[in-house]
Amino acid sequence: MAKVVTFGEIMLRLAPYHYERFIQAGQFQATYGGGEANVAVSLAHFGHEVYFVTRLPQNPIGDAAENNLRRFGVRTDFILRGGNRLGIYFLEHGASIRPSKVVYDRAGSAVSQLEPGMIDWVNVFRDKDWFHITGITPALSKSCAAVAVEAVRTAKDIGLKVSCDLNYRKKLWTKEEAKETTTHLVEYVNVIIANEEDAADVFGIQGEKTDVIGGKLNVAGYKSVANRLKNHCNAELVAITLRESISASDNNWSAMLFDGENYYVSRKYPIHLIDRVGGGDSFGAGLIHSLLQGWNKQKSLEFAVAASALKQTITGDMNMVNEAEVLTVVQGDISGRVQR
Repeated sequence: MAKVVTFGEIMLRLAPYHYERFIQAGQFQATYGGGEANVAVSLAHFGHEVYFVTRLPQNPIGDAAENNLRRFGVRTDFILRGGNRLGIYFLEHGASIRPSKVVYDRAGSAVSQLEPGMIDWVNVFRDKDWFHITGITPALSKSCAAVAVEAVRTAKDIGLKVSCDLNYRKKLWTKEEAKETTTHLVEYVNVIIANEEDAADVFGIQGEKTDVIGGKLNVAGYKSVANRLKNHCNAELVAITLRESISASDNNWSAMLFDGENYYVSRKYPIHLIDRVGGGDSFGAGLIHSLLQGWNKQKSLEFAVAASALKQTITGDMNMVNEAEVLTVVQGDISGRVQR
């Protein structure tokens, strides 16, 4: 199996039980999550040697976050310790016509105070095969954005494959800020991953005849988005996840992949959602795993979509499935029958 590095923020997630609203909650369930950390855990479940790079406070909460990664097989050799706090996010699960809500409490987190030169990227990337980052990490602070560019440039120079999930978060920065920084970031990226809105939010590339709010996506229109995104970023591959939101409880889930010549479209899965957070991260991990395995483009896409469909039936940010379980879904078994 391959050696993969991811870089980003792991946060403490606090969520009310039983679909309660924040105002109702007397208790919160504590778990951990964050874009690149979620990808790391998924890839570890698929059997890869995965290293997560971040900065955590030197206190018991930082210890707990690091131990959470270790318990799932993620290597923490390059995690820096320092700063005063771990980022937190609060999640209120939606249901039916009521949407989920996220409230961030991550300002001044340890990782947001990283500066260029603090991480020895040459050492981190020595003998590694792949580097993954998302658009969330450079949104944390100007210095973190500089570290992100430093990381992708070094990874590219050393010869790693580099993937980036655009992951625009409007609560962290403006579209103008995202475009300026991400434009520099994607110069060094081989594989671009986006959802049905990211290309429009970051680069102004709109899907034709699409109503994201109404849950009506025009796949043909996203072929144009993938083409324009590839040309804009000069990447080898562009993948776009396509979520048709029927309600907060039920979605249709599929994706497409473009390699500059051919468009690949996946099977569409109807999902009754248990927890949609981390769905895009599990797609990214599935795609990275497939490409590292050397599978053809269609199989790679189908594996990534199936992995992410399964994740959205699992509580928490992180995907807790192995390759065999995903391949069972790829092969057509979505019956949900008890395995005895």
